[in-house]
Amino acid sequence: MTAFRAAATAALPAALLAALIAATPALAETTLSIGTQQEPTSLDPTADATASIDGMLVQNVYETLTQVNEPGEVLPQLAKSWTVSPDGLVYDFALQSGVTFHDGTTFDANDVKFSFDRAMAEGSVNPSKSIFAPIASVEVTAPDAIRITLKQKDGFFLFNIAQGDASIVAPESVDGNATKPMGTGPFMFTDWTRGDRLVLTKNAAWRDAGSVAIDRVEFRFIAEPAAATAAMLAGEIDAFPGFPAPELMEQFEADPRFTVVVGSTEGEVILAMNNSDEVLKDIGVRRAISHALNRDAIIDGAMYGRAQPIGSFFAPHHVSYVDLTGTYPHDVAKAKALLAEAGVTAPEFLLRVPPFPYATRSAEIIQGQLADAGMTVKIENVEWGFWLDEVFKKKNYDLSIIAHTSPNDLGNFARGPDYFYGYDNPEFVKLWDAIKFEADPVKRDALLKDAQRMVADQAVHGFLFQLPKLGVYAKGVTGFWNSSPVLYQPLATVAKAN
Repeated sequence: MTAFRAAATAALPAALLAALIAATPALAETTLSIGTQQEPTSLDPTADATASIDGMLVQNVYETLTQVNEPGEVLPQLAKSWTVSPDGLVYDFALQSGVTFHDGTTFDANDVKFSFDRAMAEGSVNPSKSIFAPIASVEVTAPDAIRITLKQKDGFFLFNIAQGDASIVAPESVDGNATKPMGTGPFMFTDWTRGDRLVLTKNAAWRDAGSVAIDRVEFRFIAEPAAATAAMLAGEIDAFPGFPAPELMEQFEADPRFTVVVGSTEGEVILAMNNSDEVLKDIGVRRAISHALNRDAIIDGAMYGRAQPIGSFFAPHHVSYVDLTGTYPHDVAKAKALLAEAGVTAPEFLLRVPPFPYATRSAEIIQGQLADAGMTVKIENVEWGFWLDEVFKKKNYDLSIIAHTSPNDLGNFARGPDYFYGYDNPEFVKLWDAIKFEADPVKRDALLKDAQRMVADQAVHGFLFQLPKLGVYAKGVTGFWNSSPVLYQPLATVAKAN
């Protein structure tokens, strides 16, 4: 047929041929521009805790053995199926065949073993190394099969290995992933212009590439709410799934050019307290701070009412949620009395705040609320890289405000004094171990409720509100998740009407 078309075309007059070619519409490339507040410091989710790495790259550039869908169900990904031994300790995974990394390197079971062994290694810098702690061994049983044996049953195991921390990487390219990520997913890394944007392009070799509607994705880094709003109104951005200006949502809701969606995330926003600090290690002081906080005023002022208050470290949409917002009612007199009981007079705290609107807005309100209770707070607004280094890594802070967006992250309180909380409670470690190894959902539900009550009673942090997912989308853009049970947003099913 091709030869016939060529011969017939050659017989046409040159002028007519040129006219036919000019009249034939070219297939336009579909570009999707996505706004995001947070630019990552690295592009390797297995070596950096920045949530935006997962948000941009996991399930798009990188893939994992399993994946989680919007309802929170665990589904196959690079593992097409698996079986579990009766004792719940041995997982046999059958892997996808014919998969290649973006540089053409073949994916097989050896890449899975390499990825897990690297994450579990003594010198691993994986930000969620604890999720690999239950693993006893990883064994290649065939080029397309892997066996993972656990030390003890882990009710979160299949869910945990769907996270970006468990991304499958190749030994040939792993050293370059921080700046040139190499995965097996539906999109390939193209360019990263620091301070401006990150670009991905469709991977035509992906196993289901025919279903991917977007050819090019541009993530635009826009931290300022005013700039985000201007970019959306000007049509420079097609989607802003984490819109940073809740006060302007009504404007977009009234504009027929946009679709507005208010969903939920796994992000508990906390006033983090350094429990290893000489003053804050006193539970009376932490309880005083908790009583000084007025969540309703913080939510109204920082989120314009578009957030749900929390009293512990757990998402309200979860089936095991306990409403503990009444544990520390706003009570300035009680806060002052607790400080007096602790023998603390006019304490001064350094509040280091990362550059996110929910944090910077909350900081000023909290500063005033703690001042009413006799506490002086010095606010220091810092860049994200500084926050990661000084607060997260070095615990060089008194207070901070941060959203913890990972699912099932009550385990943070079991990470011991080296974690940036500075919280050391063997009783909670024991409780979290029981939660991890409990397969009965009814029993685990009760244990999760006990864990929420414990961290609330201990006033480990000031628990503020659950971070909502405020999405603003241009009409014709479909396929984004309304809510986020995990950090990532798969783009393979997103479409844009031209």
